[in-house]
Amino acid sequence: QVRLTESGGGSVPAGGSVRLSCAESGYTSCKGGLSWYRQGPGSVRDLVSSIDTAGNAKYGDFVKGRFTVSQDNDRKTLTLQMNSLEPEDTAMYYCKWTPVVTSRSCVSRWGQGTQVTVSS
Repeated sequence: QVRLTESGGGSVPAGGSVRLSCAESGYTSCKGGLSWYRQGPGSVRDLVSSIDTAGNAKYGDFVKGRFTVSQDNDRKTLTLQMNSLEPEDTAMYYCKWTPVVTSRSCVSRWGQGTQVTVSS
């Protein structure tokens, strides 16, 4: 029911910037929210950023103030602005849709991911 379309990944030199976007589409009767995760080579999938129901942004410790997350008014698009990128930021970045209440018909969805490669 819910489809996630990610865009904006690519290669960038160290210190550069990348803007990722996640667009939610498709019909669902379930209420949910979007967030960004990433997984580097040989690493677990970690939360990069999310926005809670109160509009407060949350970031992983590795962000170190370099990233900014935002969403549109209907909360169907989540944008991640990443600045001052480091080689350690190289990873596959995934958008995730999480239902407010998980049920048999309301389950989490993952985007296919977009690769961000930071060269040194």
